[in-house]
Amino acid sequence: MEDLEREYHKILSDYVKDQNERNLYIGQNFVRQLIRRNVAPEDVVSLHKEAVESIFPEEIEGLRTAYDFLIEMMVHYGMALREHQSLVQKQAELQIEMNIAANVQKTMLQTKMPNSNEIEIGMLSTPLKTVNGDYVHFIDDENYVGVAVTDVVGKGVPAALCMSMVKYGLETMRESGHIPSRVLAVLNRIVEQNVDDSMFISMFYGCYVLEENKFYYGSAGHEPAFLYRAKEDKFHDLEANGMLLGIIPTARYIDNEVVLEKDDMIVIVTDGVTEFREDDTIDERGVVASLINDVKHLAPQQICEYLYQKLEEMHEFNLKDDFTVVVIKKN
Repeated sequence: MEDLEREYHKILSDYVKDQNERNLYIGQNFVRQLIRRNVAPEDVVSLHKEAVESIFPEEIEGLRTAYDFLIEMMVHYGMALREHQSLVQKQAELQIEMNIAANVQKTMLQTKMPNSNEIEIGMLSTPLKTVNGDYVHFIDDENYVGVAVTDVVGKGVPAALCMSMVKYGLETMRESGHIPSRVLAVLNRIVEQNVDDSMFISMFYGCYVLEENKFYYGSAGHEPAFLYRAKEDKFHDLEANGMLLGIIPTARYIDNEVVLEKDDMIVIVTDGVTEFREDDTIDERGVVASLINDVKHLAPQQICEYLYQKLEEMHEFNLKDDFTVVVIKKN
């Protein structure tokens, strides 16, 4: 530190005698040396204070008090600066992780919406932030069309990897995809064995069996789906009990079924669709059902897009979570 004191004393003394560009440039280069040697801001002020006291001894008392105060200020400034820099670095690292997770979703978690003469499907999934905590996956064969709507409690790369595990688990169960209880039980064991204890998944799994005109469904702690009966012009809740995936390896799930007739609809959502107001007095599911009812004559994809648009336009609308809706309409 003594070598820095001597060097800075000379630099300041030269500049006081002659305030030219050359002397200023020397001072600017000296700053780079201070940075390379990791000199704290308060130590820079101390260097300046000692140099000033030596160059202007007759004005020392007032300057000393002022510099003592400045040193105290710079100590706190340095601490705050280091804390800020650490936070910025952590945020940058988190953003990198989020970008990786988003890329995983785009490349590994793609799903193809099935084509069927019996039913028409629409789907919309909008993330709250960079990474979507909701995931929709379709499986089908010549006998049925299945859909899994999941909400992962957790974010970033771990959540994206968890979703990929769910996807490949579903893909291995195409032969038994028409039995929701079996699908949920198998996925529950996969999640429980391979996912961190702090991460859970809710899932609504349903499948439409073509020859029976029946929709079979089960739930693992997920938001109830809506059933619209065209003949009644009325909405019902598709309640289904079941533990979140990944909590208890032996959890059991129940198969439920409904017969679908022409223009009946199944609307599967995540809680981001039905939890959009701070006011607890509002019947949010009633609002969602009313909006769907307004456009029940439209194609499922148009219904999904209309629902999101209208909720977003509502007064005091506050999207608090990822927004996902799947609409299945019987032809």
